[in-house]
Amino acid sequence: MTPLHSTLKRALTIDGRDYVLTLTETALKLTLKGKRNGVELPWLQLVNGEAALELSQPKAAPSPPKRSRRTAAAPTASRLAAKPKRKTRRAHKK
Repeated sequence: MTPLHSTLKRALTIDGRDYVLTLTETALKLTLKGKRNGVELPWLQLVNGEAALELSQPKAAPSPPKRSRRTAAAPTASRLAAKPKRKTRRAHKK
């Protein structure tokens, strides 16, 4: 057998979507092609069976981020005083 000393990448197509499988000495990682983040699984978790336990436990779906409904506040005297005044351009007389 050849030991795995450097990163090994392979292309996969799963259900019509392209993925990249990256194998390193410490873990395997599956990412969508063209993306950086993916699912990383350390070899130790795979060998110990911890990965199977994590996959079998259902996770709660992440809630979508809440959008704030901030209204624009009227400018106060302190905000107006903090802004520098713009210089107006004057037409040069010839």
